[in-house]
Amino acid sequence: MHATVGDRLVVHGAVVGDHEKHGVIVEVRGPEGGPPFLVRYEDGHEALVFPGPDAVVVPAQRGS
Repeated sequence: MHATVGDRLVVHGAVVGDHEKHGVIVEVRGPEGGPPFLVRYEDGHEALVFPGPDAVVVPAQRGS
């Protein structure tokens, strides 16, 4: 999994009833865009994340 600053991280709920967590990647600490990622979630908290198989990186819209 690779990301750049500004991409969004979506973590799907692990069990029925869990909500997805959405955040913006504010720092990429791994080599060549790999994890870990520093993510700022919608509620404002930040966490260092090593995404698992339940996570997806959504590329930011970039101008041409």
